[in-house]
Amino acid sequence: MAGNSQRRGRRLTSKAGAPKGTGGKNKDSLAGRGRTLPADERPWHKGYSGTEKLPQRTAWKQDKERRAAAEEGRAPKIGQPGSKDTTWGRGGGRGVPVGRGAASGGRGGKPTSRSGPRVTPGRKSNPSKDTPELLVGRNPVLEALRANVPATALYTAQGIDMDDRINEIIRTAADRGIANLEISRAELDRMTGGVLHQGVGLQVPPFAYQPFEDMVAAALEQQAPLLVALDGVTDPRNLGAVIRSAAAFGAQGVFVPERRAAGITATAWRTSAGAAARVPVAQVTNLTRSLKACRDAGFMVVGLDADGDTDLYNLEAAVGPLVVVVGSEGRGLSRLVGETCDLTVSIPMISEVESLNASVAAAVALAEVARRRSVEL
Repeated sequence: MAGNSQRRGRRLTSKAGAPKGTGGKNKDSLAGRGRTLPADERPWHKGYSGTEKLPQRTAWKQDKERRAAAEEGRAPKIGQPGSKDTTWGRGGGRGVPVGRGAASGGRGGKPTSRSGPRVTPGRKSNPSKDTPELLVGRNPVLEALRANVPATALYTAQGIDMDDRINEIIRTAADRGIANLEISRAELDRMTGGVLHQGVGLQVPPFAYQPFEDMVAAALEQQAPLLVALDGVTDPRNLGAVIRSAAAFGAQGVFVPERRAAGITATAWRTSAGAAARVPVAQVTNLTRSLKACRDAGFMVVGLDADGDTDLYNLEAAVGPLVVVVGSEGRGLSRLVGETCDLTVSIPMISEVESLNASVAAAVALAEVARRRSVEL
């Protein structure tokens, strides 16, 4: 035989193998993945009918998610057992994967090491109401502790200047069993979003608003009932300042709308200098309806307006049950609220000034009401 057909190691079989891509032939061929499932038989598809048995891997993932949700006290991201599953592997909203939303803090919904209390100053988003707040400032923290506001942790900056307030804060927190965590000032700056914190912060649950009906009933039990209503005040600093003035001049409560208005945040707490722990604050669904309820209960509803019908210094109704309504920073009283008021009152000013800040106007009005009551009651 010509060539090297007789050499050792020569090829005895044909060079041609199985065609590429077939995985072999006959008994050596691959079994294949079978037919493509229609949408109503795919557990991960939104068109899944729910009648087919789940694949083992999918069932295991769903069971794991339900156990994790039960441990964290939340609703699972998938449907209940036996129901149609349209969320696994998808977010609660369009285009947002499960566990990657703004509130998750990291992958798979697990909070990262940088997650912490809600930082509210300057935020325009609407965080969850269940997120804890961080009160900052020596007076607000001290007043919150004195008022036995529930707290979970006290943060103090390393090397903080000790004074009587800090000593009382640390002592009161220790007596109540609140953990005192000493952290760097840079870390406290990060947690508070750069807000002036004076080296101390108190982590508290979300603010507990007073029921409106209870606040009105408690005010009517006083000799001189006085409430303050805010119509669309959106700056939490103004809200905190009004609460502080209400506490100073003897008001029994403040109520604000739930929507399109500032609520009690860390900024409002700090501006109130802790007065929010002493003055009841209520949120109402409909401010106009709540003002009418006050009128039915015997209150005179007075709105502050630059073009008011009556001068503040001639307000004879100041000695009776009174609700002082303060308008928003820009537009003042809304039309419906203005029509609901029994009387609109203007604050006389000597110089030509267009208007006063909402919190300043409230302070002036409440001071005049307190003065008249001290003389006539």
